[in-house]
Amino acid sequence: MIGAEQRPDTLAARAGALFSAYRDGDEHRMGELIALLTPILWHTVRAQRLDREAAEDVLQTTWLTLVRSAESIADSRAVLQWLLVTARREAWRVSRQADRVEPQDFDSDVIATSPDLVPEQVLRDAELGQLWHHVRQLPERCRRLLRVIAFADRPDYAAVAEALGMPVGSIGPTRGRCLAKLRAQLAADPAWEM
Repeated sequence: MIGAEQRPDTLAARAGALFSAYRDGDEHRMGELIALLTPILWHTVRAQRLDREAAEDVLQTTWLTLVRSAESIADSRAVLQWLLVTARREAWRVSRQADRVEPQDFDSDVIATSPDLVPEQVLRDAELGQLWHHVRQLPERCRRLLRVIAFADRPDYAAVAEALGMPVGSIGPTRGRCLAKLRAQLAADPAWEM
């Protein structure tokens, strides 16, 4: 049986292949690596309760650190884990320096200050805001897990488990329980339309 880090279809394997190609001189591969991993890094950082601007800064710092440290990473297959750890540590550093700010997934002031928003976009933003309101009501473990795996095309459970400090075998069942809790909350909300 091939280990998770060796299967070419895992997020870690795809990231490792792109990073290896980048280090071998194909600079365009860094753009692909950024596109592949930014969603999981974004939610890893936002799980630390940073606001949007601080999270963007943390991600930029994380990517710059990777470029500067590219040659010091011995095994290119470890780049996903390296990025997750680096992003989380940078987020912790930034959050310790700043006052705690609750993440705002929908800002109602945007409607008043953005006349270009079309009604469909306003409705979609309102629905997303309502959804994230319910996600914030979930237990911390569920919020962290859903933020990380909800935006990965094919989540790499081994990397997710290590990043969140959970056993690999508990990711799927925990995800199922968390989604069931979220569904129950949404079903009980008369304002939520499915």
